[in-house]
Amino acid sequence: MHSHDDKKEWAARYADWVIRWRWLVLLAAVVTVIMAASGGRFIEFNNDYRVFFSKDNPQLQAFERLQRTYTKSDNILFAVVPPEGDAFSADMLAAVEELTEKAWHLPFALRVDSVTNFQYTSAEGDDLLVRDLAEGATAYSREQLSKVKQVALSEPFLAGQLVNSDGSITGVNVTFQLPEKSMDEGPKAVAGARALVAELEEKYGVKIHTTGTVMLFNAFFESSMKDMGSLVPMMYGIIILITYLLVRSFTATIATTLVIIFSVLTAMGLAGHIGIKLTPPSSAAPTIIMTLAVADSIHVLVTLFSGMRGQMNKIDALKESLRVNFGPIFLTSVTTAVGFLSMNFSDAPPMRDLGNITAMGVMAALVYSVTLLPALMAILPARAHKKKSNGIIDSVTSSLADFVIRRYKPVLAAATVISITLLSLIPLNQLDDNFVSYFDESTSFRQDTDFINQNLSGVYQLQYSLDSGNTNGVSDPEFLNKVHSFVDWLRQQPEVTHVNTISDTFHRLNKNLHGDDPDFYRLPEASELAAQYLLLYELSLPYGLDLNNQLNVSKSSTQVIVTLEDMGSMQLRDVAERGTHWLRENTGIESYGVGPAIMFAYIAERNIKSMLVGTLIAILVISLLITFALRSLRLGALSLIPNLLPAGLAFGLWGILVAEVNVAVSMVVGMALGIVVDDTVHFLSKYLRARREQGLDAEAAIRYAFSSVGVAILVTSVILIAGFSVLAQSSFGMNSNMAILTAISILMALIADFTLLPALLLWLDRNPPSEELASAPITSSTNSEEKDYVRNPV
Repeated sequence: MHSHDDKKEWAARYADWVIRWRWLVLLAAVVTVIMAASGGRFIEFNNDYRVFFSKDNPQLQAFERLQRTYTKSDNILFAVVPPEGDAFSADMLAAVEELTEKAWHLPFALRVDSVTNFQYTSAEGDDLLVRDLAEGATAYSREQLSKVKQVALSEPFLAGQLVNSDGSITGVNVTFQLPEKSMDEGPKAVAGARALVAELEEKYGVKIHTTGTVMLFNAFFESSMKDMGSLVPMMYGIIILITYLLVRSFTATIATTLVIIFSVLTAMGLAGHIGIKLTPPSSAAPTIIMTLAVADSIHVLVTLFSGMRGQMNKIDALKESLRVNFGPIFLTSVTTAVGFLSMNFSDAPPMRDLGNITAMGVMAALVYSVTLLPALMAILPARAHKKKSNGIIDSVTSSLADFVIRRYKPVLAAATVISITLLSLIPLNQLDDNFVSYFDESTSFRQDTDFINQNLSGVYQLQYSLDSGNTNGVSDPEFLNKVHSFVDWLRQQPEVTHVNTISDTFHRLNKNLHGDDPDFYRLPEASELAAQYLLLYELSLPYGLDLNNQLNVSKSSTQVIVTLEDMGSMQLRDVAERGTHWLRENTGIESYGVGPAIMFAYIAERNIKSMLVGTLIAILVISLLITFALRSLRLGALSLIPNLLPAGLAFGLWGILVAEVNVAVSMVVGMALGIVVDDTVHFLSKYLRARREQGLDAEAAIRYAFSSVGVAILVTSVILIAGFSVLAQSSFGMNSNMAILTAISILMALIADFTLLPALLLWLDRNPPSEELASAPITSSTNSEEKDYVRNPV
């Protein structure tokens, strides 16, 4: 019976303490942020696309096994577009020759493949000649140029990969061996590639596009840096403007801005201290923290200035604001942190980092909003305008309260119909992912990749490792026939643009060593003969162009690389699984298609499954916290409806608008749950205050809740929506999609808290205060103030 009084007395004593020791509190806050922010010097940016996958991710493990077996596949593909549409003119071949030669000198370059350095084989008597397809092309006759073009367009290794079907565009593929010892290896390779592109474009008048995995993870880095440079300042501007328009106080706006800055610095500094590396998703944390941090300050300031307008002096109004808001702010901060901490169940480590950094920022905002903010407001001059700046908003919330109270049954019926309709649309969403579409069409990586996809070759690849089971087994004709039959099947698939296989090399060598007779363009019939061909060919290859990208060291297995057109993850998975099934059924070989594209293709589904557990745990924890804080099992259970429903409604609307759920979108339920619970807690806490302390009936208590916290809920929701709308402008699709869906969830939550929640309370709670509500004593210490608060709503 005394717990409620004790809680109020504790909050009042705390408020007195903060005001009395405001200078000490201010100093402690500054020292705290300096100590925490010092960890910023340890922050690094991890721009490796593999960071999106947990160490136990089966697709990542399979890919890394393949990388250890064969040459690594990290690459940059240069697409050379001649101005006159002929990639086989003397000048264009000279440009490709120079690009090929200089590409060898790019940082960490391991191998360079192009039309000009393709190892063309031919017979001269009993000898096998291996040479570059084109060398010194500026001196070539028209017939020689025509011969080079003819070979390039008919050679399986080149056609569809390094030259398009009409010979108007050619490519140079550079494979890199990144040591993975520092964070700047990728950017160094990209910087060198871009400098080379600029040099050759100016010298030869060509246009060169670039794509590949090295360009991909560099695009992750550049998108994040661009966002941090543009979105964070934009967010600060919006928050400062909205805060000032609400409180009309320069000093209060400054204090709020400091709370935000301190919260962001603390979170990012702590991230550095504990060794978190920034990635594109986690680099969105400062924007999200800024958005969430301002909400606590708004609640404190709105109550402060309302009290000052009600003839209270600043110090008394500040104490009352702390007393009234400390509990709800503490509860909303903890529940928000729980929501973000549920992201630790994600299969994508960057999403875990985002959740952890944001949770630290939310808790830092809690600390600073109940220490730094009141200390500053006690020190700095502040006055409340007699004319409320939010009068129009207050009038709207008051009218809305009247409407819901008068028509709560139709409101419940309409909410039920709309909810069922939108929830029924959730199945329209499909789990799909496409790492190219993560990037906005304004980014150079997206533009170049789209161009290469449409005009030269696909950028998605599947890599199959086919094991013969025996040392030197790749020369076994039976095994080679299995490989060749698989390759033939692959080339018949409509999604496949190119297949790179050792079986084509055996075909060509067999023809060469039979006097270049086209009738012998087939696989060798004897394993000894095939092994001799392979040895002779390998001994003739120049340094850097060996067969390590196709054969393992013991020559017991071979890699088949399948290049695919642009497609979504569901289609990509279908192609990969068809290949595995065909191999198993027709050759008995067990192999799975791996590679970065297929890794991304599976991550959304894995993430959804892992996040279901995290979200359920978060729901349970948040519900228990609300039930304990409100001391009402019934209202704790009731709060689940406006807390869970918004995310479901948002996904239903998403099914109409987009219908694609990628790894970022799959995170939204846990995030949104933590965010939208804030408004429900503030509304219910004010509703219960009116019921318990003033003995008001349900209708009057709802009017009190609208009048005392309606404006703050509306403004903080607007700030949250604005913040995530700013993040939605990100050029990185993971962040923008997550932000859009979260903003929709917050909007749905605002509507639910202003219509469905009060209607439910009226429906379930129309009688006088129940025993459960009335069990707490009604105190009179602040009744007059709170009744005046109702007469002079915020």
